Amino acid sequence: MRTGTAKMKRNLFILSFILPTLLLYLVFTVYPLFKGIYLSLFDWSGGSETYNFIGLGNFKDLLHDDIILKTIRNDYILVIGKVIGFMLLSMFLALALTRFNMKGSSFYRIIFFLPNVLSVVVVGVLWRYVYNPNLGFLNSFISLFTEKKFDFAWLGDKWSIFALLPPAIWAGVGFTIILLVAGILSIPSSLYESADIDGASQWHQFWQITLPLSWEQIQTSVLWIVMTTLNGSFVIVTIMTFEGGVDNATQVMGSYLYLNAFKFGQFSYASAIGVLILVLSLITTATLQRLMKKETIELT
Repeated sequence: MRTGTAKMKRNLFILSFILPTLLLYLVFTVYPLFKGIYLSLFDWSGGSETYNFIGLGNFKDLLHDDIILKTIRNDYILVIGKVIGFMLLSMFLALALTRFNMKGSSFYRIIFFLPNVLSVVVVGVLWRYVYNPNLGFLNSFISLFTEKKFDFAWLGDKWSIFALLPPAIWAGVGFTIILLVAGILSIPSSLYESADIDGASQWHQFWQITLPLSWEQIQTSVLWIVMTTLNGSFVIVTIMTFEGGVDNATQVMGSYLYLNAFKFGQFSYASAIGVLILVLSLITTATLQRLMKKETIELT
């Protein structure tokens, strides 16, 4: 009896800590999720009290919306470009900070992480000046090597979605560097010492030791990049190219959702776009987890 009472008290004690977090999660995550799915089934402008049920009508309209196809393409250009850029740059710098004993590595870790603490708005404004056709740093630098002044409009071109990759990588790569540094530092140095004695090259050590033993950090980094890109790119797109650039050249699903909801007053259609983002995010992360699935190597 005493054992049962003690167990109940322990469970109540644990519940008192879990309940506030659980309530916040239900109110701010679960409820908006199901509310968004619910609204996507109606024709609702956001300002009226009239909800006209149209079933899957908004999703049928999405299938015939040329802009939504362009936004999906742009989102996945950013996803692929950021995954490649983040992982190559962060792995190179993580190796330099750990395996190759770069001097002042602690200082450089702070420097590399510094852009991560900047607001995305600040990052967007900074890079708008970098890309400015007349006064920007990039065109001024290229003009040093050309006979005429270089005045290319980086954010006004049909391919300007690619111009968003450098600021996005610059602003976020610090997180993946820190993650990979932690993974590499957790590898016992005895493995590298044994490899050195056996005459293994640095390249061989990277493929046989570093890469497999830091695979969990790599996998986490890739999934983090994909999720933050599909769900958070609209901020930098809106700041740098306002409403998606020339002919929606930089429009992504998030920014298109924002425009439909708060400019066009089509809240239900925006909700349908939100459901599409959710579905594509789940499919993409599930596919990546399956592709990157690898047996965990236990270190002893």
